[in-house]
Amino acid sequence: MINRIKWTDRRFDFKFPVELYPEVIERVRGTAARLEDRLHDLKPDLLTERREGRWSIQENAGHLLDLESLFNQRLDEYLANSAQLHAADMSNLKTFAASHNDVLLPLILSGFRRQRLRLVDRLDHLEPDVFSRVSLHPRLNTPMRLVDMLYFQAEHDDYHLARISELVLSAGR
Repeated sequence: MINRIKWTDRRFDFKFPVELYPEVIERVRGTAARLEDRLHDLKPDLLTERREGRWSIQENAGHLLDLESLFNQRLDEYLANSAQLHAADMSNLKTFAASHNDVLLPLILSGFRRQRLRLVDRLDHLEPDVFSRVSLHPRLNTPMRLVDMLYFQAEHDDYHLARISELVLSAGR
């Protein structure tokens, strides 16, 4: 198994120009398609298999769906010029309570796609100057522009997509 950096141990350097926001939006937009592509031909037993007490492939996908409400809330906070972003529930209670392994995968994927596209549609209609608005990220204790928060979101998406790939590869499929 790969020795990966835990999500909560990651640190970020947001020194890129705000004008990269269109490319970052495209990364965020593409997560639903990449997730669907990665999961479309996997058997249900592989999708729901837990290893070492950690989330299954399907639970990782469900977790991405669960966090869409947080990212929408944070976008609202940027639009309202809030000084600080809403804190994430680091216990992931929503994901544990959702019992994603008991839900049909197409429902998780379609829900994620619908919510993500709604978020991206909101982003597509913002004026360019909004992407430079700054709010404090509570866990990182770091000021983040909206473009930085989107990059952070894209990195979180990729973190879970990489975990899914790791689980698929370790199962020999």
